[in-house]
Amino acid sequence: MGMDRAARAPPRDRPSPRKTASASRAPTGLNGLGTGVADSKNLTGVRVMVIDDSNTIRRSAEIFLMQAGCQVILAENGFDALSKIADHQPDLIFVDIMMPRLDGYQTCSLIKKSGKHRATPVIMLSSKDSLFDRARGRMVGSDEYLTKPFTKESLLRAVEAHLSQRSPA
Repeated sequence: MGMDRAARAPPRDRPSPRKTASASRAPTGLNGLGTGVADSKNLTGVRVMVIDDSNTIRRSAEIFLMQAGCQVILAENGFDALSKIADHQPDLIFVDIMMPRLDGYQTCSLIKKSGKHRATPVIMLSSKDSLFDRARGRMVGSDEYLTKPFTKESLLRAVEAHLSQRSPA
C-alpha cells in the first residue's frame, strides 16, 4: 500500500500545475491588475448605476464593479433608474440602449436635461456597434459608448476614465 501511496503522490502533484495554471492567470490578472489595483484603490466608494433589462448584464457589471470597490445601484429600466438616481446620486451611469418602456436614449436624455445630474457621465451599453447608434447616443448627451459583451477591464477603464475627467487630481 505504501507503493500505492507513492504511486498516487505524483498525481497529487499534478494539481499543482493546475494551480500554476491559475497562477498563469495571475499575469493576465497582473496586466489587468496594473489597472485593476489602481482601479480598486481609485474606485472604492464610487457610486455606479447600471441600467439594463438583462439580469445577466446587470449581475456581470455588478460583480466587476463591486470587485473594484464600487457601490453599485441596479435598475431594470429607465423609469426605475430615474427614481433611484434622485435617491442614490450615482457618480457614473451605464445605460442599455434597448429597453422596454423607456429606452436608453430617452433615459440618457432625461438624465442630461436634469440640472442636478447634467454633469454625471452616462455611458451607453449596446450590442449594436454602428456609427448611427454611437452618433445618436452622442446627440442625447452620452459620454461614451461601450459595446456588449464588455470585459471587466473595459468596464473599469470606462469608469476610471470618466471619473478622472470629472475630478482631476
